[in-house]
Amino acid sequence: MPKREVNHLKPLSTTPYQAYFDNRLQLADVIAQVLQQIGPAALTISTFSTSDGFLRRLHRFKNDGLVTSCSLYVDLKASRKTTLIAGFIKSVCDNVYLCENHSKVVLLHNDHNNVTIVTSQNQTQGNRTECGIITTDLEIYQYIANGFLQLKASALPLDRL
Repeated sequence: MPKREVNHLKPLSTTPYQAYFDNRLQLADVIAQVLQQIGPAALTISTFSTSDGFLRRLHRFKNDGLVTSCSLYVDLKASRKTTLIAGFIKSVCDNVYLCENHSKVVLLHNDHNNVTIVTSQNQTQGNRTECGIITTDLEIYQYIANGFLQLKASALPLDRL
């Protein structure tokens, strides 16, 4: 059975809230579509677990100048897997923090945009139905950004392992 084409995101400039519910759309695809709309941005990402596949996509975004900086928050329980690919993670992410975290959030920020993606997906390829909400609501962005500041206060930088 051929894969159906995944619907692209609606314009963020006119759709401040939108959702996806699909088994063909991966988090890296959503990030790519947001970056296409807003241009280069700084990313803050939280996940329970990450994978080299997701990091490869992020690395391409950085090489293409679409990601200006990246901070990653990963759960302590996934630290064994994280340390196995720590060198690659550090080559892609500017800051990596291990903490008690199960959230799966991406913040994208540049001079003109603040975008929040809240997703059910870890940064792994599960080929399962995933759900996410994308918003440009500044109050939501700031609320979650403040949450990251609190999380950082108790986090262990990956460099300390």
